[in-house]
Formats: sequence, C-alpha cells, structure tokens
Amino acid sequence: MKISDLLIKDRIKLDVQSTNKIDVIKELAKLHEKTGVLNNYDGYVKALMAREEQSSTGIGEGIAIPHAKTEFVKEPALAMGRKPEGIDYDSLDGEPATLFFMIAAPDGANNTHIETLARLSQLLLDDDFKAALENAKTADEVLDIINKAEAEKFAEEEKKEEEPVQTSSDENAPYIIAATACPTGIAHTYMAAEALKKAADEMGVNIKVETNGADGRKNVLTDEDIKKATGVILAINRNIEVNRFDGKPLIQVEAKEGINNAKALIQQVLDGKAPIFHASNSSASSSESSSSEKKGLYKHLLSGVSYMLPLVISGGILIALAFLVDTLTGHANAGKDFGSTHELAKLLMTVGKAAFGLFLPILGGYIAYSISERAALSAGLVAGFLATTPIIKDGPVSGFIGALIGGFLAGYVVKFLVWAFAGLPRALNGLKMILFYPVFSVLITGTIMWLVVNPLATALNVWMNNGLASMQGASAVLLGALLAGMMAVDMGGPINKVAYVFGTGTLTAATMTSGGTFPMAAVMAGGMVPPIAIALASQIFKNKFTEQEKEAGLTNYIMGLSFITEGAIPYAAADPARVIPASVIGSAITGALVGLFQIKIPAPHGGILVMGLSKNAAGHSGFLMYLIAILIGSVIAAIVLGFLKPSIKKD
Repeated sequence: MKISDLLIKDRIKLDVQSTNKIDVIKELAKLHEKTGVLNNYDGYVKALMAREEQSSTGIGEGIAIPHAKTEFVKEPALAMGRKPEGIDYDSLDGEPATLFFMIAAPDGANNTHIETLARLSQLLLDDDFKAALENAKTADEVLDIINKAEAEKFAEEEKKEEEPVQTSSDENAPYIIAATACPTGIAHTYMAAEALKKAADEMGVNIKVETNGADGRKNVLTDEDIKKATGVILAINRNIEVNRFDGKPLIQVEAKEGINNAKALIQQVLDGKAPIFHASNSSASSSESSSSEKKGLYKHLLSGVSYMLPLVISGGILIALAFLVDTLTGHANAGKDFGSTHELAKLLMTVGKAAFGLFLPILGGYIAYSISERAALSAGLVAGFLATTPIIKDGPVSGFIGALIGGFLAGYVVKFLVWAFAGLPRALNGLKMILFYPVFSVLITGTIMWLVVNPLATALNVWMNNGLASMQGASAVLLGALLAGMMAVDMGGPINKVAYVFGTGTLTAATMTSGGTFPMAAVMAGGMVPPIAIALASQIFKNKFTEQEKEAGLTNYIMGLSFITEGAIPYAAADPARVIPASVIGSAITGALVGLFQIKIPAPHGGILVMGLSKNAAGHSGFLMYLIAILIGSVIAAIVLGFLKPSIKKD
C-alpha cells in the first residue's frame, strides 16, 4: 500500500504542541480519531504505549514512527507531526525527534503497517527528502513531497523485487551480497538495506540485499548470488540462516552499524579484510567475549521460553476449567479422577494435557534452534520429549530442568557436528542438513539424555523420597516447609514430583474419609505459591518485567489458584537465579504455616476449587487459614522477587 493512500491533509500537523513523548503520541492519535480512523481512542493509545514498552519507535536521525496494529483501528491510516525544536523520544541514538509518523493498522490488515514502515524507512534515509519535509510550509506541500519521492523510489518496485540490484553500470564491478534484520523486523531492517544500496551505488559496486523483516524474507539471496559474490555483509540483530554463506568472506555487525557505516563495511569486503565464514549454525563467525557469550546464552533461553509460553498458558487454563467443571457438577471428591469425571471436564482436561505435553519439547527445541538454527531443532524437540517420557517402562525422566539442559545440549551437539563434518567435500553440503546433522544430533542428544541427564534426576528422586519417608514423625512445621519448598524448586520437575508423590502417597481410603492429610495440604499449598507470586510481582514491580511478562502474569492468578505450578516455569526458566529462590522461600513459609495450623486436605489436586474440603486440627473447615497461609507465602515470595530482580532496561 502506498504512503499516499494512507496520509491525508487533515492528518498532518506541522506545529505539534506537545513537549514529551507520551503527549506527542496522544496528540497524533487525536488526528486519527478526528478523521474517523479509530473506534476507540483510549484503546488505540494503550496499544501504542504497549508497543513503546517493547522498544522505542524513535529510530534515530530525528525520526519517530509510533505504530500499532489493533482492534481499535477501523482502517489503515497514517498521521504526520513535526516539532522543529525536537523532543526527547528515547530514540535509539539518544537524539531529539523532530518528525513523527504514526501508523494505525486494524487487526485484519495483514502487513499494511509493515509495508508502510518499510517504505517510510527507506524514504527517510534520504537526507534531501527529510530536509524537504522539515522545511515544508503547508500540509499540501508535504503531500506533494511524499508523492513525488514515492513515485520515483518505488516506480519499478515489483519488477525489481526478486532481481539483484545492479547499482553500477559496470558489469565487471565487484558484486557483494548482504542481509539485514532487526529484532522487530521493521524500521532498521529496511533502513540498513537502503543504506547499503546507497553506499554501493556511490562506490560503483553491485549489491543485492535480502531483508528479513516482519513481512518475511524479501529479495532472497539465491545459491547463484552467493556463489558469485565477493563477500557478504550481515547487518543483523537476530538470528537468520547463515550456513548458506559457508566459505565466503563475511562481516557481521548490528543493523544500526549497517545504517551508519555502510561504506566502511563495503570497503572492508573490497579490501579483503572480511574473515572467511565457516558454517557453525550460529549468527556469528568469530569468537565473542565472555560477556557476549553470557548474553547469547540468555537469548537462547528466552527464545525457548517465548515459544513455550502459549502452551503453558492455554494448557494450564484448560486444566483449571476442567477442575471447575467437576467441582460445579458435584465431583470434587472424585479422587484421582477429579478433573476428568464429567464429559466436559474430560474434554478440557484432555486438550489441556495435550498442550502441557508439548511445552517441554518446544522449550528444548527452540533453545536448540536459537543456538544452531534449523539443524538443531529436531534434536532439541527430542530432548524435551525425553525429559518427560521414559525410554523404558518406569524409566527415569528429568522434567523441565532436563528439557532446558537438553535444549542447550542439542544446540551445542550440532555445533560439534558442524566442526566434525567441516572437512567433507562441498558436494555433500546438501546431505549435511537433511541427513548427517539430524540423525547424529538426535542420536547423540537422546543417548546423553537417557544415560546421563534422566538417571541423575531419578537418583535424586530416590534419595529425596527416602529422606522424606524418614521424616514423617518430625515436626509438622519443618516437614511442611520442606515439602512445600520442594514444590517450588523445579515446578513440575523431579524434585516437585517427589514431594507431590509423597503427599499423595499419604492419602488412603481411611485418611480421605477422615479429612485427608497434612503433607498433601502442604504440597498443594506450596505448589500454588510460585504462580501467584509471579502474578503479584509482575503487577507490583512493573518496571522489572517486560510487557509480555506482565500480560502473561495475569494468567498465573488462575493457574496458581488452580494448583498448576507450571505457570511459573517460563519465568523460572528465563531468570532461575532470582525466581526459584524467591518461590522456594514463599512456598516454604506457606508449608510451615500449614503445618502450624495443622490443616488437612483429602484431594490430590484442584487448588482453591477443593480447598473447601480442608479441615483443621479440630475437625472444622480449614479453608480460611489455608487461604491465609497461601497468600502470606505468595506475598513474601513476590516481595523477595521484586527486590532480587533488576529493573528492565530499554533496548
């Protein structure tokens, strides 16, 4: 869609009055409201602010492009504002922003806003175009400038989309290829591509640039392009497929570097100073500092967590609904069948468990994918599956910690295989990806999971079970703290399961008839604390959680109250050094309080939906004291986590 199709005179304001970022966003959003673009102004502004939370849309060079794709927009539209003296917009280069382009896109608009951002980014890289907009006297003049520039720039866009860009008239000129990508796949992706093309044109070099944007890969580099290229420039801030550049001189920098130093990068390739790239399934070809490596490990971890999160949320809520249905239909005392007795409950439980059954394979798979891309995905998925499924009957499993370890294991096994097969003839490169890497990586990773990771987890299980069995006569407060604390250590993993199995093992026909057991009550309470604590912390300490974490945190109230400890796993996986200790402290305190109050419960699952069945030492309802114990532990865990976590720094 053309920029001229989205921008009209009534949405251009050359004398913006606002003096700060928030106010200028609201002021420009009013232009959309006045021209009938929005169906809810407040909702649209909230969507714009949520986008800013991810990363600033102040792309630098005095330009900001706030945008949102949301249900509160009726039709695609563009608004423009100008503030000659500039305002502090938290721009990526730290400079004030003077030109503002606000994009509104409805949910069903496909990639309208992405296409518009791409066009804007490319046009705004032209200093003459920017200067013309900054000096325009009227809205009509602005429209004329944009229409003219767009007509010249994109006249043959479709024709050239899949063709190499011959920026030099000399067919014998050096030929360089490049790829650009930024985290959001929007502005910097296309600005870096345009900067490289412009620099190549001025230097008499032929270049083809592939963009890996939010609307997919465009101008894709072919095998022929790679073969004849003098060298490769990667201006990227995220992983893209790089094995295809094996054996080529290659420079990798951030997208911003591609924008600011395009000529220097091209000259480095021409001077033969680009190191030869050897396929390693990573986005970098040279060694990194230990600090960068730590950041890389964290990035790989977050990659797995981000893909796992929807499965945890959807599965957890469906399972909670299954318990609710059984409770409302009078099946709260169904014992081990609780949550699957009524037909609707059984459906919800089956689908929820299916989602839950996938989240650990996805965690392992996408950690591995982040490390070594497509070649490691299969091994990572298998590692995650083996962490929850024994190879032999009643064999060992290792839970989410095993899936996490397995994901990293699979990724680095593939790195090893790439190194090991580096000496094979180039003619076998195709077989590496479809045969050698998947077969050997799955076999090696699966074997290590079977022989090392899972058995170690099982040995730990046996040791803890024996220890707990010897404590049955010990202080109820101490035993409650220990059992509940164990529930928060790995949240569904082996340690958690040891405590849970121990608690359910105390339930017999006799104990259930007499009101249940104290260990079961401590176990359930301890498992409820971590998700509730996460939900509380994400709302109390908002500056210490990302926007995605805050939104997902709300669902943890449901999962925590339903005794679905796994709701906290994404947070524990992303930041185990802080989340797990805080959760263990809160759960242990809750367990100690349950022991102190001598609360018993006859149900092995269900959380708040079955807490009405709890009894105290006097045989009366223990619901209120049980709830108080859980809330005290959750609040303490949330506060501890809030103090431990650092504030989020904007990228």
